[in-house]
Amino acid sequence: MTPVKKETHTHKSEDKTHAPHAHAKEHKKEAVPVAIESDNPAATFAQSEIAFPGELMDAVEELGFQSWTEIQAKSIPLIQLGKDVIGQSHTGSGKTAAFGLPILERIHSGKGIQALILVPTRELAEQVMQEMRKFAKYKKLRIEPVYGGVSINPQINYLRTADVVVGTPGRVLDHLERGTLRVEKVHTLVLDEADKMFEMGFIDDMKKIISQIPTEKQTLLFSATMPTEIQMLVKRYMKNPEVVKVQSYVDQGKLLQQFYDIGHDHKKKFPLLMHLINTEKLGLTMIFCSTRRMVDWLVYNLKQQGVKCEAIHGGLSQNQRKHALELFHQQHVNFLVASDVAARGLDIKNVSHVINYDLPRTSQEYIHRIGRTARAGSEGKVISILSQPDYGNFKDIQRDKSLIMKEMPLQDFPFIAFDRPPRGFRPERPGGGVPFGQRGRGGRGRGGFGGNRGGFSRGPREGGFAPRGEGRGFGRRDGAGNPESGEGQPRGPRRFGGGGFGGPRGSREGNFPSRGREGGRPGSFRPRPQRNPNDITDHPIRKKFGDKK
Repeated sequence: MTPVKKETHTHKSEDKTHAPHAHAKEHKKEAVPVAIESDNPAATFAQSEIAFPGELMDAVEELGFQSWTEIQAKSIPLIQLGKDVIGQSHTGSGKTAAFGLPILERIHSGKGIQALILVPTRELAEQVMQEMRKFAKYKKLRIEPVYGGVSINPQINYLRTADVVVGTPGRVLDHLERGTLRVEKVHTLVLDEADKMFEMGFIDDMKKIISQIPTEKQTLLFSATMPTEIQMLVKRYMKNPEVVKVQSYVDQGKLLQQFYDIGHDHKKKFPLLMHLINTEKLGLTMIFCSTRRMVDWLVYNLKQQGVKCEAIHGGLSQNQRKHALELFHQQHVNFLVASDVAARGLDIKNVSHVINYDLPRTSQEYIHRIGRTARAGSEGKVISILSQPDYGNFKDIQRDKSLIMKEMPLQDFPFIAFDRPPRGFRPERPGGGVPFGQRGRGGRGRGGFGGNRGGFSRGPREGGFAPRGEGRGFGRRDGAGNPESGEGQPRGPRRFGGGGFGGPRGSREGNFPSRGREGGRPGSFRPRPQRNPNDITDHPIRKKFGDKK
């Protein structure tokens, strides 16, 4: 790659600016997407062909960029020509700059919302927004995020003056229905991590959002994989898209993949993890678990052993997740225990090790996990701990012949019990909140009833009201999407209470007590005694509801 040139400040032809509106008329017949997979991006688009106004290039150079990444070199010229583009690349490849710089080039301040970027999680929305603001440092544009889990009222206020909006599907649809997000001037739509939005159940929300945006627009879709639903979305809403595929940002030659098989003795899993922590030379390490509960329980046990670590999953508030990431970035803690969805799309640099405490279900999720390390020429190591429940997933992962995993012999290590947290356990969270049983007297942001809800917004409550984190909180929606969603469940019918105050175990599916219901009132509950009509009394028996006699 050649260095980024600063002296070229304008495009060679002015028609690039208005191309997205013109190209819609050209593509009336359906065409097969064109894939660009050359090994040398400069051979197809020379470095001199990529030029931006000086105000953008000044910001780019201040950020230390010296050359374009592969996804940028291949996709930027196509986007500047106004074409619909499908970019297939993994996290960390430079996608944000690939679509962000051409978008910012066409945005004019104070002309309304002109670009909408959809992402699957709150963290990714914050990350994309921050990067876009850095690029637009000298253009003075208003780039605003919208996502669930926080108050909707401040979002309503700053959407009035926004130029670019980065948001999650659920909250964007909320604003569209309220009329607080005006999209009639949107000329560019970006679907980032489209496959993950589909996996999280947002495909219907995505379709509703796309249908409300002007037809003559430029659509940019970035996805690591292309499931059938995403292909159908492309066929329906994109016009002659050009497909840009790039190689993985992870250097497989510098990535060492190992696994330990503990068989049916699952009690060895935590002692083995502690043995690895004590014997391996671990730098910044991400530990992946399959569920929120396991993330919390593992963090509890690691802290019991004196390991400095933090958790990140969809059950935490935005401030808590943000603070945990800051502690990890600043290396105040060396271990970040995460769920897949919460960590998806996050560009976390300098991660030396990835440990799969629970194995993912698919090879694609495995690839996303290991993509946290061995980036940009750095060495990395992935360690997976297998037990009997992981064997099925492990076979699915091994079908991908590009993944070379070496089995390591088990050594003697001291046994350390994996303790179940005490009843009512709710771990202390960084960045706000208090443990269960120490709630305040309510009020917004004080940790009591209604705390962290941001008023009566339609976003999900963080953590619910259940003492053990298993029931849904009072007023929480019944979503149809992935329960690991960091942004909240896809929209569905709302039931009063959504299951009440969280039963001691299991979900509370009914609104009132009923036989055969899972969860519900505890076994010690005693119903009110009924009066016998034959008892001698001067008081009349109250009629039952609906009794006409």
